[in-house]
Amino acid sequence: MKVLLLSSEVADIVKSGGLADVAKALPLELQARGHDVKIVLPCYSIIKGWQDLPIIAEGVLNKSHSDVKLHIPYKVRKAILNSKVEVLLIDCPQYFDRTSMYGDNNEAYGDNGYRYAFFSAAAIETAKIIGFQFDILHCNDWHTGLAPMLLRIKYANDPFFEKSRSVITIHNGAFQGVFDRSQISYLPEISGIYNDKVSQGSFINFLKCGVFYADKINTVSPGYAKELTSYIGGHGMTQNFIDRQMDLSGIINGCDYSDWDPATDQLLRIRYDVNTLDQKILGKYLLQRKLGFEMGDTPMYGMVARLTDQKGIGLLIPILDRFLQHKVQVVIEGTGDPALQKQMEEIANRHPGKMVFKSVYDNMLAHQIEAAADFFLMPSIFEPCGLNQIYSLAYGTLPIVRAVGGLQDTVVDYDTDRENGTGFIFKDPNSEELLSCLRRTLILYLENNAEMKRIKQNAMKVRFNWSDSCVQYEALYKSALQKPKW
Repeated sequence: MKVLLLSSEVADIVKSGGLADVAKALPLELQARGHDVKIVLPCYSIIKGWQDLPIIAEGVLNKSHSDVKLHIPYKVRKAILNSKVEVLLIDCPQYFDRTSMYGDNNEAYGDNGYRYAFFSAAAIETAKIIGFQFDILHCNDWHTGLAPMLLRIKYANDPFFEKSRSVITIHNGAFQGVFDRSQISYLPEISGIYNDKVSQGSFINFLKCGVFYADKINTVSPGYAKELTSYIGGHGMTQNFIDRQMDLSGIINGCDYSDWDPATDQLLRIRYDVNTLDQKILGKYLLQRKLGFEMGDTPMYGMVARLTDQKGIGLLIPILDRFLQHKVQVVIEGTGDPALQKQMEEIANRHPGKMVFKSVYDNMLAHQIEAAADFFLMPSIFEPCGLNQIYSLAYGTLPIVRAVGGLQDTVVDYDTDRENGTGFIFKDPNSEELLSCLRRTLILYLENNAEMKRIKQNAMKVRFNWSDSCVQYEALYKSALQKPKW
């Protein structure tokens, strides 16, 4: 199959979150399985060396509609991802010459609707300019939500796209791209469409557009797909997902074990595998010394996360002081909400020698935390898939998670299934239940060292390979191609 994958970020080129990891790993795996894949990405000025990338095409978005006259030229630059997959970068300084991808100082750019409407339109037009007659247009999140709509409406009678079908993957349904309709006024083919399937009041909802017009919809775990059709978990779009329930599925993200494997991790001084798990404690000693903790076999709890309500920070903060009364060490790395960051700093200051908070994202430290900690905290309010719990399993660092989305799809609760347990799950979004779960893990650690080792070995044997996920994506693409043309 020929696949054109649209994403607002791609790991190894530009990244802010898990979307970028998927947009790198899935195309590489598809290409390895014999498919012809091209990625389309905005040419942000923050991408290192973008000026040196060759220009392979030029285009222009030229519209005259009502009193709107628009002439936006752009260039298409080419990069090669991992020497294997072609990446087409849409170079338009008007929209992408910014200091970051989405916004500054925790505030989104006011013209993000213009920017990503343009990106969707330019991406499809670029495929036509270069003669790439794709079978599947694979869109990701709200940033590309208008692309399936344009394919169905603007290009409905274009023979070049006669056999093309679209898929949209939802990595986080809480972010939907809601904008004043003036921000799509230069796309006259779609700007006048008003109905509850694409609108939010008088505004346009980019994610709704993608969900309504894509041939198939998937998200990044079966659990999250189910939650999207519930009135608690649908992020205000429950009816939209129910309407498309027959075309909605969930595929768990794979893990790039070339980056996240304690046996080969180049960011670690002490490496180990399931058969040399006893070496893991040496990594703990190194991190304890680095962070100023007392060195020894003290139970260590790690967390690497964005400081947002979604990640369950609001559940953790109220009980941290009480948990830190026990003989434990807690290390948390993350940035985000300034108010949550300040509270974390205050708690750490009250418990010197027991808690360290680092308000940064340091990739080396993240790997060291995964390798050194005994437990990893992910008390998320919702979690479409999650990657850190998958990394933690690989490192024999037992995840403590809430029973939501991809967390409950990837972690086996020890208290429910002692033989196969790989971590610990609590259900209600309640601080006291989280504290109870933390204390259960502490008791197990202190009372049964052999059982702790066995559970860690269980965890390390689990694998979520992109090769397995890719087979499911192939089936999804084939089912989309079987859909009749609208």
